[in-house]
Amino acid sequence: MSKTVLLVDDDPTQRRLIQAVLEREGFAVAHAESGDEAIADLSSGAAVDLILLDLVMPKLSGQETLAEMRARGFSQPVIVLTAQGGIDTVVKAMQAGASDFFVKPASPERIIVSIRNALSMGALKGEVERLKKHASGRFTFQDMVGTSPGMQMVRRLGERAAKSSIPVLITGESGVGKEVIARAVHGSSDRAGKPFVAVNCGAIPENLVESILFGHEKGSFTGATDKHLGKFQEANGGTLFLDEVGELPLEMQVKLLRALQESEIDPIGSKRSVKVDVRIVSATNRDLSQAVKEGRFREDLFYRLNVFPIEAPSLRERKEDIPALVDHFIRRFNVEEGKNVVGASPETLACLTAFDWPGNVRQLENAVYRAIVLADAPYLQPYDFPSISGQAAPMPEAAPVAAPASAPAAVMSAQELIAEAPAGAPVRILDERGHLRTLEEIVRDLIQLAITVYAGHLSEVARRLGIGRPTLYRKVREQGLEEAVKGAEEAA
Repeated sequence: MSKTVLLVDDDPTQRRLIQAVLEREGFAVAHAESGDEAIADLSSGAAVDLILLDLVMPKLSGQETLAEMRARGFSQPVIVLTAQGGIDTVVKAMQAGASDFFVKPASPERIIVSIRNALSMGALKGEVERLKKHASGRFTFQDMVGTSPGMQMVRRLGERAAKSSIPVLITGESGVGKEVIARAVHGSSDRAGKPFVAVNCGAIPENLVESILFGHEKGSFTGATDKHLGKFQEANGGTLFLDEVGELPLEMQVKLLRALQESEIDPIGSKRSVKVDVRIVSATNRDLSQAVKEGRFREDLFYRLNVFPIEAPSLRERKEDIPALVDHFIRRFNVEEGKNVVGASPETLACLTAFDWPGNVRQLENAVYRAIVLADAPYLQPYDFPSISGQAAPMPEAAPVAAPASAPAAVMSAQELIAEAPAGAPVRILDERGHLRTLEEIVRDLIQLAITVYAGHLSEVARRLGIGRPTLYRKVREQGLEEAVKGAEEAA
């Protein structure tokens, strides 16, 4: 998903020039002519990832706008623009919550680097906050990614279940995120901040299930050199998540049923039962009702666990959530791998959305992880997902062989220049009487021609003319060529 930059500046020329720079790098741009308009846009819920804010504006200044944004709780990174780079201006902006600043006119490289650094810092803060919530057991349904109808139903059911201690059974295919839902149930309940203990029942050796779940006393069996509390006692006061509960052996199902009914466990080798206060959330990718009919799962335990069922939708049933999930994983893996990938190109998102994802969200997560590690471009491309798109990464182009230098051309007379110039040449050196035109007139025509030829891409114009971009921007303003830039962009 492309990032959206809100550009707040009362100068339309500056807005157009900066917009051209941002759009060439794949950013979406929204405009605001004043601080009041910017705050109104943010208050309306407009999707904005970063704000470029001019400090000198009529009515509400940039400093006042920034202070008002932070007072209203808008946490997007803000980069301030100023024509005066004094230390006092910078200090005040940073104290008010700005991430960075640059002095106008700034080179496109400076603008893009500043934006990407600010977005990376925002992603880092978001990842730190996510890890804190995960570690402290305060992850809630508001932190879940996705707005599809299926996920909205999961949220509504989960939030209601969280208000009580009712046993919850989460069903769905492997990889849909059942543990994420379980953590959200725990984090949204009055047990938030207490232990959340997850157990994969299908990964425990059969002879160790009882010890791992209920614990054992020292010396209770060969190898029991120390006392072990077990998962029920570890989760005391919090939530115990039994993943793949349908894989439990039948004899352990009996003991689990007693633990749920009596709220007490019997550690191996213990002479007395231990009371526990545990909220049970279980999950399975199997049809437990069918397992009951086949005698592989106890009917009484099934009814005990299946009090409040929540069906987690597969990823192919919520494809509208794929762009948001991709964006979430990009931010996360950028932080983990130290990368600066901005997002995924529209073609990539279309390719990922069209795929069926038999492995669900887990498969998508791993695919994005691989793409982030290998990516070199700012945006993930279809060839970064070869097993899904069927496209291989393009081979690097060989450097062109330089043509031999030609002999220097002889100096031409004025008459020869007129004779050699093509009819209707766009940049004339001589006027109708054969006299040299002024340098200013020639430069203006040359810049206007370059703007037309390169469709208003000022970075390419500057490169072809062999001048710096700040110099080009200044000359565009001096020569009144802003409309020519706008017209060339629209024609392209």
